[in-house]
Amino acid sequence: MILLNVSRTRRRRLGVAAAAGGLLAALLTAGPAAAIPDPGDSPAAPKDVSRSDQAEARAAVKSGDIPGQDEIVHSANITHVANIPKDVLSGFNTDLAFQGKYAFAGNYDGFRIFDISNPKKPKTVAQVLCPGSQNDISVSGNLLFLSTDSSRSDSSCNSTTQPATEKSSWEGMKVFDISDKRNPRYVAAVETACGSHTHTLVPDRKNVYVYVSSYSPNAAYPDCQPPHDGISVIKVPRKAPQKAAVVGFPVLFPGEGPDGGGNPGAPTNPGVSKTTGCHDITVLPSKDLAAGACMGDGILFSIKNPERPKVIDRVQDNVNFAFWHSATFNQKANKVVFTDELGGGGAATCNAEIGPNRGADGIYDIVGKGDRSKLVFRSYFKIPRHQADTENCVAHNGSLIPVRGRDLMVQAWYQGGISVWDFTNSKKPKEIAYFERGPLSTDQLDVAGSWSAYYYNGYIYSNDIAKGLDVLKIDDKRTDQARKVHMQELNVQTQPDYFD
Repeated sequence: MILLNVSRTRRRRLGVAAAAGGLLAALLTAGPAAAIPDPGDSPAAPKDVSRSDQAEARAAVKSGDIPGQDEIVHSANITHVANIPKDVLSGFNTDLAFQGKYAFAGNYDGFRIFDISNPKKPKTVAQVLCPGSQNDISVSGNLLFLSTDSSRSDSSCNSTTQPATEKSSWEGMKVFDISDKRNPRYVAAVETACGSHTHTLVPDRKNVYVYVSSYSPNAAYPDCQPPHDGISVIKVPRKAPQKAAVVGFPVLFPGEGPDGGGNPGAPTNPGVSKTTGCHDITVLPSKDLAAGACMGDGILFSIKNPERPKVIDRVQDNVNFAFWHSATFNQKANKVVFTDELGGGGAATCNAEIGPNRGADGIYDIVGKGDRSKLVFRSYFKIPRHQADTENCVAHNGSLIPVRGRDLMVQAWYQGGISVWDFTNSKKPKEIAYFERGPLSTDQLDVAGSWSAYYYNGYIYSNDIAKGLDVLKIDDKRTDQARKVHMQELNVQTQPDYFD
């Protein structure tokens, strides 16, 4: 480990070139999608687009249908209060976690700690170099957790890339002591099958359980063998984190055959990812519930016994969902929002050709109680602004905005920006605010935009892949009540009961 010192509103209609039909075909016939880049250490390379797409993007900028390159636009109820550019960690910015006056920002090269006691002037407290995609991040007490989802030569922060076909390669979870925010200490590492693409904390008084989501096994990978139809569960003693260890691998998709019992994907279900693990899990400890977004499946399960989660219900959408990416409960725990990461986060899917039901959110009501609960589909939500075909855009990470009696959410859409939307009526969701930048380029598709956008103690924080940390404030009577809710800690995938 190396510690490093350190406006206008609009609703547009963008035309679609004929070549977009080819994009749609490619998206529907591609193999399993994955969050960008599909596990590796290097950011995805820019993608060439057709000359007609380039010309259309430039024309849309010139006409005002989309913002200019790097131009910021937002709804009248959003204020952009701060931006802190990337510094010595040059990789992709990824997820966010919060504790007291601090924000913790993941990056493919490590993580960065900000002092956000003044949200209008965040200050860098520490930058830690510890490469290994994608460095999904969370915190609990004095511990910080970091996911590594690329094969490394060893578990140290000085490791180098090494093929997954080599038995000595390492990937999994890293644990840091952050009792001194200016000097985090690396204290433990736990190798997990197929690494750790994301992880979710299930904390109790003495221990922190970590649900590790990973996928894409291969018979040639000694430490990532099929079937890979479950999740790794790590137990981390708070007073002795060096004793962290895997305590189980619960199978969530039991079934016969080399791939278990999850969604078979293509050719049975064309355009749908085969389920070989989970991408992301959100737990709701106050209700002993969890929701899993697992490639080709969405699941609801009980975590009454955190070491042995039990699946209650399972749903598929083989028409409009390509890759079940993440999940969010509403406050009453009678709804779940699942996201579809069509194109793996590296494609332009926010256009008229793809339409409003793909690369979108799926809203499900939870009907029934206890182990008899069922997920019932109600509607889709997608941002109502088309993006250029040089902008990667699809549903990504977001959080609730805590308001009693309403279901409000802020959400990242990569280069589609940040959307605040209302799903109180499950069948009629609507956007109430937005923020975005113009395309990073009108000549090629560069991966950029908001990876995660979360509400924390009165402000919206967004970790932009290319542009750094953004801080926004929303002034709207529908969200004003949320300013009264102050959290001491927030890991969005460990969803709190905001009003307890």
